[in-house]
Amino acid sequence: MEQVLEGTPKAEITLDGRRVTRGDVSPDWGSKLQWQIRRDGKEIATAPARMAMTFEYADTAAGMYEIVLQLFKYVNYTKNAQGEYTDSKFVDVSNVVSYTT
Repeated sequence: MEQVLEGTPKAEITLDGRRVTRGDVSPDWGSKLQWQIRRDGKEIATAPARMAMTFEYADTAAGMYEIVLQLFKYVNYTKNAQGEYTDSKFVDVSNVVSYTT
């Protein structure tokens, strides 16, 4: 079964303290949905976002945190020697929210 990539998925996310809430993704390609967490510009974690509309990152280390919602865009199965997809990837589908600790 092929993934249908019709339209450009979008979702709005809001921040309340360190708790992020997402709206519905529309159109939703039905692939893996995740939160990407960056601290001071570097990715430090990802977390599943499909089952819950809210997420709170527990780490309180000092820095500027940015969170964005991402959806997996499948193109093909091509992988490099490290086993990472070369054409398929996660794409941002929301605005970025940030906070500082």
